Amino acid sequence: MVTKNELKKAKSLHQKKYRIQENSFFVEGEKSIKEFLASPLELKVLYSEQLEVFGAIKKGVSITSNELKYISALTHPSGHFAIFSLPEPQNVSFNDFLVGLDSVRDPGNLGTIIRLCDWFGIRDLVCSKDTVDCFNPKVVQSSMGSLSRVGVHYVDFDNFLATCPVPVLGADMHGTSIYETSIPKQGIWVLGNEANGLSEATKKRLSQTLSIPRYGNTQQTESLNVATATAILLSETRRKAASEM
Repeated sequence: MVTKNELKKAKSLHQKKYRIQENSFFVEGEKSIKEFLASPLELKVLYSEQLEVFGAIKKGVSITSNELKYISALTHPSGHFAIFSLPEPQNVSFNDFLVGLDSVRDPGNLGTIIRLCDWFGIRDLVCSKDTVDCFNPKVVQSSMGSLSRVGVHYVDFDNFLATCPVPVLGADMHGTSIYETSIPKQGIWVLGNEANGLSEATKKRLSQTLSIPRYGNTQQTESLNVATATAILLSETRRKAASEM
């Protein structure tokens, strides 16, 4: 039995201020919830119309479809809604490549980039403080469980880049082609805001400025989506690293 107060508290987690206040965020969907259950994150409660799909779970609570619709962030709720504790802050590792985001605002882009980091084995994603919150429901949904395996860090971005012990590579249309230059074995790829690209402050911190060349005959496409650009940069980074082994 779910109380009205519990439902209101669950629904409040749609907003960042309440996620911080409650030290909690929520995950929807059987597959994503199971991935978070396999992570070190603490499950606070699991609301479900079909608890049996999760086996013997101590913090499971049965919920009706109407109650689930009230707290869900989805137009068509999945049938499962889990609340987890926010992760404890961790140190950033510089032993491999990182990705840095300078004022990325779209939740779908951030969620996709988190998935890409997971796919390409990137452990840490470093974000400026004005980048969208990674525990925004749309980010959690689009990351498809990868948020349970990728560390997302919100930092004073300029200070972080100024003290970064590895090369800082910026993605910019006016840089050298990524296909015509070497890529260091360690570093951080920095990508900018969807509309404005990298900030001037960030550009001053770059060790190299690299680009993804256009090949269309008209050359009229203004830019690549930031998540698409991240996929190409990480793929080429891993390809070149493998070819040098």
